[in-house]
Amino acid sequence: MKSRVWLSSPHMGGNELKYINEAFDANWIAPLGPNVDGFEKDLEKFLNEKVKVAALSSGTAALHLALVECNVGYGE
Repeated sequence: MKSRVWLSSPHMGGNELKYINEAFDANWIAPLGPNVDGFEKDLEKFLNEKVKVAALSSGTAALHLALVECNVGYGE
């Protein structure tokens, strides 16, 4: 294979290091906390508060939550 097909090119807007330092300074280095809460609320407002938003740490966690919300049980 001579060339790669990138799914998305990396982009840094310039504030990433600031947010990383804030997270470490506040000891919020888990997939929850004030920044995640703010993101969820901002996204709900953007969507006119018609839906609830849950930011998850992985696609697998999102699939698990979707199955729970669809009442899919073990073995189905």
